[in-house]
Amino acid sequence: QVQLVESGGGLVQPGGSLRLSCAASGSIFSIDVLGWYRQAPAKQRELVAAITSGGSTNYADSVKGRFTIWRDNAKNTVYLQMNSLKPEDTAVYYCNGWGGGGWYREPSNDYWGQGTQVTVSS
Repeated sequence: QVQLVESGGGLVQPGGSLRLSCAASGSIFSIDVLGWYRQAPAKQRELVAAITSGGSTNYADSVKGRFTIWRDNAKNTVYLQMNSLKPEDTAVYYCNGWGGGGWYREPSNDYWGQGTQVTVSS
């Protein structure tokens, strides 16, 4: 089992910045990819950004150039720096970790955090 604990959400004005953190614990050796998803009210959960243990990244088009993901493997933590935030970035952000080799997601090796609220509003 893997436990993922997010922190860093909150309220920020448009154009502002926030940094999210997600600390992983447990059987972390089984995790290849750590990432962030978000879900806004009445919308489907969507990928924001993800990073493999080797450092390869994947970003949603809507956040490219504004968000940066990185991981500290020594601390088993993944970060999401969010700059130039927009009201449409408002959502619950979930940390997700999965394993299976490369970007492949093995269904039995797929873990989620509890989520952290990000609200962008003036």
